[in-house]
Amino acid sequence: MRDLGKPNVLKKAGLAALGSAIACYPRLILWPGAPYPIWYYEALLFLGGMVLWAFVFAWSEKYSQRPVFAWRTPWWEFAVVTAAGVAASAAQHLAVDPVLKTHIPGDFPANPQQWAAMVLFSLGFTKLFLVFAPFAWLVRLFREARVAAVLTVVFGVFVFWIKNEQSSSPLPADLFYRLLAARLISEAILVWLYLRGGALLVWWWDLLIYSRLLFS
Repeated sequence: MRDLGKPNVLKKAGLAALGSAIACYPRLILWPGAPYPIWYYEALLFLGGMVLWAFVFAWSEKYSQRPVFAWRTPWWEFAVVTAAGVAASAAQHLAVDPVLKTHIPGDFPANPQQWAAMVLFSLGFTKLFLVFAPFAWLVRLFREARVAAVLTVVFGVFVFWIKNEQSSSPLPADLFYRLLAARLISEAILVWLYLRGGALLVWWWDLLIYSRLLFS
């Protein structure tokens, strides 16, 4: 736990949390009927993000022996990930989105501004909450990257299940289980990308997946 209090870790976590809070701002200002002022949510995102980023910078690389930010990815690996991301995005656009849009229209942007806000929020906070921080905490707990990776995937699927259970209009059972399986595959890919190329490769994949919404 002493790793969390190191000045270098806190400095990195503070800067990263500030970036996350700024990235989330467009999504917040487009939130209709927000019950609290924007500054309140920004403060929560900054403080919560600082704790989560501290997990990442204190434990992820130390216990997994893999960098949080891999600045040099082999060109062929980047090309393969890009091609796979484009294919996955196209498949989701053609096979999943038409059905999903009728049940969760709020997950689809109505204009480019909403699209940009959704992408920035996902890059700034969602992947931190679902991938980077859980993996860091779990790898510190179990001291084994493979175990942490599997449990991180389980955590992402569990969050999806909780979100559907608490929704005012849950998805039909058949659609829910299909999406649950898709989420399992998606989370596994994200964790694998994080272990292969760090956060940058995860963000690039996420951007490719969200690009499909521009055609809607």
